[in-house]
Amino acid sequence: MAKTHEVVITDLYAASFDPVLSQRDLGSQADVDDTFLNRWAAAYNEGHLPDEIRAEQQKLMDADLIVLQFPLWWYSLPAILKGWIDRVFTSGFGFDLPLGPDRLPRRYGGGLLAGKRALVVVSAGETARALGPRGLGGDIDTLMFGLTHGVLWYTGVATYPLHVIADADDLDSDAVQREITRLTSRIGELGGEDVIPYRRLDSGDYRPGRVLRDGLAPGRVDLGLHLSTT
Repeated sequence: MAKTHEVVITDLYAASFDPVLSQRDLGSQADVDDTFLNRWAAAYNEGHLPDEIRAEQQKLMDADLIVLQFPLWWYSLPAILKGWIDRVFTSGFGFDLPLGPDRLPRRYGGGLLAGKRALVVVSAGETARALGPRGLGGDIDTLMFGLTHGVLWYTGVATYPLHVIADADDLDSDAVQREITRLTSRIGELGGEDVIPYRRLDSGDYRPGRVLRDGLAPGRVDLGLHLSTT
């Protein structure tokens, strides 16, 4: 039996999405005398966020697999995608949730989006080697750590290894078709892949003070020490 999936797309450019977090994101809390984060969380909890933000949050809640596709832009995310994260991952939704039963913050493996998975598809003008561990462009996994670990894993979303389309500026029509086939095939086989094994906050590995315990990954200071396999 063929597998069928419902695919919901947000094209930020086509939607003219405004990436600037502003007073309008506070709804009825805009003029309340309180901290920004408290007012933001209240707006979320009361359902007073802008309609386009509530719609994006619902898409995330409904999704089993979240695919983020973008070009590498100045070694990071395009501004419109960063702004989407800023506005959609609100206080009360992406962070500052009620404490879990263990009294720990629901972060890094916990949160409203826990149990969901993501695939990050990033195209880049650099060659694959130049985006490797010794490449001039910087290791792509390190460049994307703020997204895969600091945004997705922070909110509970486990991420598959990056899908990188290198040398994207120089792809001819045949190469474009090969990349389409490669991505299509990979998505169809994701169920058999392992996600990036980031350590959970509630694992006990980061105590005290949310710092990795001395006995784990001794001598390591690179970002790879946050993998449970190290």
